Amino acid sequence: MDKSIEQMQRDLAGAPYAKSTKDQYLRNAKRLALHVGKPLAELGRDELRDYVEHLQTAGRSASWLKMQYGAIVFLYERTLGRPNDVSFISWPRQHSPLPPVASVEEVDALLRALTHRRYQAIAMVLYGAGLRLDEALALEVGDIDGARGVIRVRHGKGDQAREAKLSPTLLKWLRDYWSAERPPLPYLFASRRTGRPPTQDTVRHALAAASEQAGLKKCVKPHMLRHSCGTHLLDAGVDLRVIQVMLGHRSIQTTARYVRVSTKLVRQTPSPLDLLPRQGKK
Repeated sequence: MDKSIEQMQRDLAGAPYAKSTKDQYLRNAKRLALHVGKPLAELGRDELRDYVEHLQTAGRSASWLKMQYGAIVFLYERTLGRPNDVSFISWPRQHSPLPPVASVEEVDALLRALTHRRYQAIAMVLYGAGLRLDEALALEVGDIDGARGVIRVRHGKGDQAREAKLSPTLLKWLRDYWSAERPPLPYLFASRRTGRPPTQDTVRHALAAASEQAGLKKCVKPHMLRHSCGTHLLDAGVDLRVIQVMLGHRSIQTTARYVRVSTKLVRQTPSPLDLLPRQGKK
């Protein structure tokens, strides 16, 4: 392996990024090395510019490009200490689509269609506490604080710890699940066979199968349950900043996306026509 990539791997180990981001950065650096066919420490600014132009012609999304650029910038700024070599990189403007949201009725149908207790409990945590999938799968039994009504998320996005709400309903579901399954410690959702939680892909497949079983027109994905949590809380009148804290968003702008998909807010907002004076109207 290229020595620069080996050093980059060590640097990433202490960086405040999600594991998936670290893994993707390493893959992207290896892709660069394979493309140029020479040690990455020997690349100059012009060769890096040629590679970036090559990426831009790949016809991929802005989010894909940003991940490619992120790896290159980390490698040359942080690992090799050559920030000037990548200072020409301009981050692409990323389209901001509406977050996919399931209705309350669709979430209820999904939960009923999940016949396996473990996947049902995971879905309850994703929706009831608004956790990300990797956060939910990393939960340990000791993270469930029933006395205080919180779930401790020890390693959230960017390695930020927080406490998510543990409602009485969710606590009861988790207690029922625990009594029936008795998963091996320490993980809350561990399999008795492996002693480990299921993989993310396994959970996605379970939700997809349940969506089909429930006759839903949309395939409910793990992150859709998190988006649905934020949107339904907003519909219920919960303050946007409270939702921001509960979901662990760094910026209020991230949470504000749910305003764009809150049908209740749209219905309750008057049209300018409704504000016109009615005097003289027939």
